[in-house]
Amino acid sequence: MPVVDIPGSKSITARALFLAAAADGVTTLRRPLRSDDTEGFAEGLTRLGYRVGRTPDAWQIDGRPDGPAVAEADVYCRDGATTARFLPTLAAAGHGSFRFDASPQMRRRPLLPLTRALRDLGVDLRHEEAEGHHPLRIEAAGVEGGEVELDAGQSSQYLTALLLLGPLTRKGLRVRVTDLVSAPYVEITIAMMREFGVEVRTEGSVYVVPPGGYRATTYGIEPDASTASYFFAAAALTGGEVTVPGLGTGALQGDLGFVDVLRRMGAEVETDARGTRVRGTGQLRGLTVNMRDISDTMPTLAAIAPFASGPVRIEDVGNTRVKECDRLEACAENLRRLGVGVETGPDWIEIRPGVGAGAEAEAGAGARAGAGASGLAGTEIKSYGDHRIVMSFAVAGLRAPGMSFDDPGCVRKTFPGFHEAFEVLRGQLPG
Repeated sequence: MPVVDIPGSKSITARALFLAAAADGVTTLRRPLRSDDTEGFAEGLTRLGYRVGRTPDAWQIDGRPDGPAVAEADVYCRDGATTARFLPTLAAAGHGSFRFDASPQMRRRPLLPLTRALRDLGVDLRHEEAEGHHPLRIEAAGVEGGEVELDAGQSSQYLTALLLLGPLTRKGLRVRVTDLVSAPYVEITIAMMREFGVEVRTEGSVYVVPPGGYRATTYGIEPDASTASYFFAAAALTGGEVTVPGLGTGALQGDLGFVDVLRRMGAEVETDARGTRVRGTGQLRGLTVNMRDISDTMPTLAAIAPFASGPVRIEDVGNTRVKECDRLEACAENLRRLGVGVETGPDWIEIRPGVGAGAEAEAGAGARAGAGASGLAGTEIKSYGDHRIVMSFAVAGLRAPGMSFDDPGCVRKTFPGFHEAFEVLRGQLPG
């Protein structure tokens, strides 16, 4: 039975780096993710004057409750959304002149709800080119705090950034949220803040964060649930079995909920305190599913949907259009390149196995997994520079021989060793 060692969570590593930098004392992070995104975050902290000591299995960060150690810095956030949204927020709590820029891909992604909220809190923040996008400059003089309104309907990271900022303000923070997507990620933030000594309260749609700062700690990073979705999906698709240790009943990440989608499609799922096991049963049923709270796993489901016995409709994932690429359209285009019938709307995608693939769609809940698109042939997948598109369609490649990628290396954003690890798994799964 394949046991897959998934790298640490990107989301948890990024939050832990912020919390460690803001805490009073030295924090040790065990098993952090080492990828382009997290290395970029650590590099950004170093540019801001924080000491980050790195060994293969642990990072140590000297916290600075008063903010960056330098009075001026120019920080390049690479492709990392957490880096590009969290580090300016951290710098705003300090004193100095700080400029932030990012890759062309990240420059296209929106920031305005967060930067508008920071301005409402009195932060001197200016977008240097397009309003609501990088690059930006902050003339930091600390943050007083108070109440602010936020629309987090595009990204929960806006709310996370403000919650993380709250204890660093002089009066604390009350964030009134008008809309929220990917709510489980906010629960991750609140749980982690608790481990660093801060208790966030909720009053309806208002999040209340006290002042007083964070305390340093030793914090273990759990495996990345979004990354695990590709390996779980591979088991469900092939009739194989995969166990991921460290992602069990106590896991923080909402994306582990993807296994519940696989269960609805016919897979067997077991989760206990030690980890999660998924076993394919020879069935992949079609379904309609709302993935608003686990939208990072939408491409994983889209990629295995052609092999289901009936249509797969994924709803309430409009926010995936403003990720590293427009993931809804990227999935649709690549599925069409594979010969699969697809329709999309503003916030949904529907995949119809067999339609457009030169074969009749097969019905019946008991159809063999893979029968829905048994005639699929591989093609070159357009990655749009998006790690999740590549990793998702690698799963489809288990049943579509000859698949290739125009930019396979973009997986370094979250899992530099993905292709090697997936190839090992391929050899352990049913052919």
